[in-house]
Amino acid sequence: MKLDNITKQILSQVSGLHDIPNGAVSIRKNGKSALIRSTANIEIEKKPDLSGINIYIRSTCQGEACHIPVVISENGLFDMAYNDFYIEDGADVVIVAGCGVHSGDEAGHDGVHTFHVGKNAKVKYIENHIGLGKGSNKVMNPITKIELDAGSVMEMSTTQIGGVDYSCRTTTAKLKGDATLNVNEKILTDRFNVAKTDFKVTLMDDSKCQIISRSVARGESEQVFKSNVIGKGSVFGHVECDAILLDNARVISAPKVSALNNQASLTHEAAIGKIAQEQIIKLMTMGLDEKQAEERIILGFLK
Repeated sequence: MKLDNITKQILSQVSGLHDIPNGAVSIRKNGKSALIRSTANIEIEKKPDLSGINIYIRSTCQGEACHIPVVISENGLFDMAYNDFYIEDGADVVIVAGCGVHSGDEAGHDGVHTFHVGKNAKVKYIENHIGLGKGSNKVMNPITKIELDAGSVMEMSTTQIGGVDYSCRTTTAKLKGDATLNVNEKILTDRFNVAKTDFKVTLMDDSKCQIISRSVARGESEQVFKSNVIGKGSVFGHVECDAILLDNARVISAPKVSALNNQASLTHEAAIGKIAQEQIIKLMTMGLDEKQAEERIILGFLK
């Protein structure tokens, strides 16, 4: 597969790739599979009945990476894909996903990712979204479904910084005995962007979950954060969402915890505010102008 300049730019932004990586990889471009490559420990195949892929992570996979980026560069295209991950007991894998839309007109991608994670497996899942080009109405609506078996651990890192006009991320998870789910979300909206996230996590049998969201809303943009962590046993869950509000933007935060067992330990916190003026002044004394100081603070907050 030969990479054109737009594809190179998107892959660099969403996956940190400057060329086609070694190892297991699936590149989806403009609604079609452009490249699929498996390894001895990671098998990727096209779905026979739906648009998307099945990814099989064998127990012999220990620390390998699997890249599955999506590129949209065709105006007016709204793509839909269904990806299922079957991760065997004891496997250890890094999955790098994400989507970039580069168009002069409306375009988008919706993806449904379903994770079946076996006992004592470890998964690090990275998903980045970005919109590029001068056009408007770049839409992304990722859906993530997670099932963690006993003793498994999943780290989920999602980033949406710049150019996405509308997004709605929906994540549902069910954790069994002693499983752990850690989520880190970073969002930056500007202009008239709208970004919504909705987490629903069910904890059972000594499982643990932590959801941390950091966001910055600028311009006339709007963000909505919702979550519900449900405890059904001797479990631990924590939700934390912090937002910086600038210009005429709006942020609505609604973290929720539901204890359905008297052994459940669940907490949540939310904070929304503007950048402290003393922080800006301090950076300005170091030679930055006000705009540069603001950008430095935002970058540090979202790091």
